[in-house]
Amino acid sequence: MKPTTANVTAKRSLWHGIREQKSLIALLILIAVVATQSSNFFTLANLFNILQQTSVNAIMAVGMTLVILAAGIDLSVGSLLAFTGALVASLIGHEINALLAVAAALVAGGLIGGVTGMVIAWGKVQAFIATLVMMLLLRGATMVFTDGSPISTGFSDNSDHFSLIGIGQLAGVPVPVWIMAIVFMAAWYLLNHTRLGRYIYALGGNEAATRLSGISVTRIKITVYALCGALAALAGTIEVARLSSAQPTAGTGYELDAIAAVVLGGCSLSGGRGRITGTLIGALILGFLNNGLNLMGVSSYFQMIVKAIVILLAVLADNKSHQ
Repeated sequence: MKPTTANVTAKRSLWHGIREQKSLIALLILIAVVATQSSNFFTLANLFNILQQTSVNAIMAVGMTLVILAAGIDLSVGSLLAFTGALVASLIGHEINALLAVAAALVAGGLIGGVTGMVIAWGKVQAFIATLVMMLLLRGATMVFTDGSPISTGFSDNSDHFSLIGIGQLAGVPVPVWIMAIVFMAAWYLLNHTRLGRYIYALGGNEAATRLSGISVTRIKITVYALCGALAALAGTIEVARLSSAQPTAGTGYELDAIAAVVLGGCSLSGGRGRITGTLIGALILGFLNNGLNLMGVSSYFQMIVKAIVILLAVLADNKSHQ
């Protein structure tokens, strides 16, 4: 019996829906598998722990999403996190008001990101090269600034107030989780309900057409890199507040985790296609995967191999679905 047109259309719609939600399906399968391996997985304390640990990478991944949607890449976010983390720790250690110190770190992150965007947009330097140079420059500057040693936030009421950003709770939920939620909601609104969001998608889809339509490509590139820098600084601030110190080697490899979260969320590395909700799911996949492997006692060496395989499968699946 030949299938009817309606049946064929229904099957195509079903497969399209599965492809669109493959990241969410993968997350649910991962949660189900890990839950069967550990009785401690579904405890409220563990779930909050996962979300709290995921928050730093998730916030960085939001900035990376904006850059990748605009057909760029930013390899400097891990080093930027370390540099701004050292800056905020030093300010707190010198008894600068916590709010002013955080604001200074965010502004510094935004300015550094903006400079990177200028190099790319005005200097016509490939994003990979420009951000690689910035990654090395910031890592070196962090080592010089810290003299290769951790910077403590000190012991005072001001440092205690600052630490609430990393270890405090609001309505029973860790503060970093609230910050992560606010960042994602703001990014969702920006991408779906603002002119800048439409321009970012347009730029990633076709830069030449975007320029010919009268849109300032240079301004968009500088803006997305500045936002990415500010969010990396925010992630660094949370990490310093949680640890009460800034480590000169902080953020090493974080740029790869941020990119991985974006890719796992279904965002195309060629730009112009992806959703911020997908990035959140991608960050949660990495968070639940790390937690599950830890609960199962898997060696950290094998964890890197597992993460690499998961990311490769996600890229292959994404390429297959868009052929």
